[in-house]
Amino acid sequence: MEDRGSVRLTHPGWARSATLYQLNTRQFTSEGTFRAAMAQLPRIRALGADIVWLMPIHEIGTARRKGSLGSPYAVKDHYSVNPEFGTLEDLRAFVDAAQALDLRVILDWVANHTAWDHVLVREHPDWYERGRNGNFRPTPWCDWTDIIDLDYRQPGLRRYMAEAMTYWVAEVGVDGFRCDVAGFVPVDFWNAVRRELDAVRPVFLLAEAEARDLHVEAFDATYAWSWDDTMQRIASGRAGVDALHEYYAGNESAWPDDAMRMTFVSNHDRNAWDGTPFERFGDALEAAIVLSVVGDGMPLIHNGQEAGNPRRLAFFERDPIDWRPHPIGELYRHLFALKHETRALANGAWGAPMLQVPNDAELQVLSFVREGDRDGIFAVLNLSESSREVAFRDTLHHGRWEDAFSGASVPVDEDTRMALDAWGWRVLVRRRAA
Repeated sequence: MEDRGSVRLTHPGWARSATLYQLNTRQFTSEGTFRAAMAQLPRIRALGADIVWLMPIHEIGTARRKGSLGSPYAVKDHYSVNPEFGTLEDLRAFVDAAQALDLRVILDWVANHTAWDHVLVREHPDWYERGRNGNFRPTPWCDWTDIIDLDYRQPGLRRYMAEAMTYWVAEVGVDGFRCDVAGFVPVDFWNAVRRELDAVRPVFLLAEAEARDLHVEAFDATYAWSWDDTMQRIASGRAGVDALHEYYAGNESAWPDDAMRMTFVSNHDRNAWDGTPFERFGDALEAAIVLSVVGDGMPLIHNGQEAGNPRRLAFFERDPIDWRPHPIGELYRHLFALKHETRALANGAWGAPMLQVPNDAELQVLSFVREGDRDGIFAVLNLSESSREVAFRDTLHHGRWEDAFSGASVPVDEDTRMALDAWGWRVLVRRRAA
C-alpha cells in the first residue's frame, strides 16, 4: 500500500489499542478534586479505559472571567495547579495511582492563548499578538473574551511553552497531552516539542483538530469531528449511510496509515454547547456508540456518559454528575473489552482495515468486516428509523462467527439474511487458533 505521509513511527506501544476517558475536573462535589477523582480510577479502569484525559488543571485567570469559576482554558500560569483541585503532590498522587492501575494520564494543554492575567502578560508582553489598535486580542472570530492570543513568531515563547510541557512529563510523570485548538498553533512548534518530549520518554499527543499534517511528526491522534457530524446528520434524518462511506473513503485514502482519529458521541464542548448524546442522537445513540468503538478510530467516553447523564453540564460552574449504573456504561464496558480482546480492532495501522460488505439497503445499512490473521469482526448497523431485513453480496463475511454479545454461534453464507430493528445492530466475532 502507498505510504500516505507517515514518517514518525514512535507512537507509544500502549496507545495502539487504547481507549480514552475524558475526566472533567468540575464534575465533583467539592474541593480536593484530585483526591475525589482518585477514588473513581478503579471504576474507570473497570470500564476498559486506558488513557485518562484530565481537563486543564492549572490556575484559572480572574480578569474578564466568565461565570463564577471561569473557563479552565483561561490559564493563569502553565506551571501552576489550581488550588480548587488540590496541590501538586495531590496531582502526583493521582498520576501514580492511575499508573499503578495501568492507566495513562494526559493533561489538557492550552498553547494558543492565556488568561488576561497570565504571568507572561507582566513578564513578556511582547509574546502576545496585538490587534489593529495595538492592544492584546482574543482569538479572532470567536467569543473567547476571557483569553488573549500568544504570538508564536517569538522564539522565547516557543522555548517557554516547550519547557513547561517537558516539566509536566519529566517532573510530574504525566504520559502526554491533549492539545487545545492545536490547529491554531504552528505545526513546526508541535513537531519540535514532540521531539523534546520523546527525548524524556515516549508520550501520547492528542490534537483538538482535524488535520492530516498534524500526524506527520507531532500527533498520535486527532479529533474525528467530521465522523461525529456525519453520525448526527444520519441520526436526525439529514443524511444516509452513503455519507459515512464518504468519511471512511477519505479516512482510508487520504490520511496517514498510522493516524489515530478520535471517535466520540460526546465531549465537553459537544455536551455544553450542542446537547447531550441523548439530545443529539436520540434512538440512534447505541448504534453510534457501537460504531465509534468497532469502526476505525480511537474511542472516547466523556465522563457521565457511562452514568447516563441526562443533562448539559455547566461549563463555567461546578456541576456534579450523579454517578449510577446505567446500560450505556455496560455497553461501553462490553465494547471496550471486545476491542482489547480483538487484535483487528486496534487503532490506526495496528488494526485491520474496514472492508465494506455490500448489502441490498446501502443507504440505510452499514456492513463491514475488519479481519486480520488472528481474529476479526463482522458488523452490521441499521442506521435508519425503520426495521430492515438485509442480504449481503461478496464473500468477505462468509464463515462461522460468534455473536459478540450473546455468544451464540452464527453461520454466515451467501443465503444469509439479517433482520434488524430500527437503529439495530449486530457485531459478530471470530478468532483463529494460535
